[in-house]
Amino acid sequence: MKIVIVDDDRLVCNSLKTIIEAEEIQVLGMGHSGKDAVALFNALEPDILLMDIRMELMTGLEAGEIILSKRPGAKILFLTTFADDEYIITALKIGARGYLLKQNFESIVPSLKAVNTGQSVFGEDIIAKIPSLIRSNKPDMAKYDITKKESEIITLIADGLNNKEIAGHLFLSEGTVRNSISVILEKLQLRSRTQLAIFYYKNRQ
Repeated sequence: MKIVIVDDDRLVCNSLKTIIEAEEIQVLGMGHSGKDAVALFNALEPDILLMDIRMELMTGLEAGEIILSKRPGAKILFLTTFADDEYIITALKIGARGYLLKQNFESIVPSLKAVNTGQSVFGEDIIAKIPSLIRSNKPDMAKYDITKKESEIITLIADGLNNKEIAGHLFLSEGTVRNSISVILEKLQLRSRTQLAIFYYKNRQ
């Protein structure tokens, strides 16, 4: 696995490099601003970009949006001291593969390995915030020909409920829920519940 580290604190960069390379992960380069992140990603094409959010010249979120607009498959893992709702929403919306808080340093290497295999990783503190963020930032589904009931099902899927729980919550049969999910997936041209949840996160207002 080959990664690039970007953080405006040079000591943090060097510390992360030491921790990560001890696990036989190659650090291709390090930068200290969002502009560095874009340039390094384009030049070095790492498997993962591990990046801070608040930086001078250009934030990590701005850099991530630029990179992902050109390379939607890019794997970006944010590592920050800030759990601001706006940051989390933006990170999810632009398609980041993860969002970790720096104080949970022991989870950095496992998270890099998980992201490298295609998983999305969010720290426990961030996961705890997601349900309330979902409820307060609902996407406009009407433009996708999604009915109100279908929108409710999507919200509950994104909130982690299974078919039985959704059926109980909406007073429907499990068969109706299954059929509705199939219709929703077809309308949105998606293949799975996971893709549906990610679609929901990315389209929140």
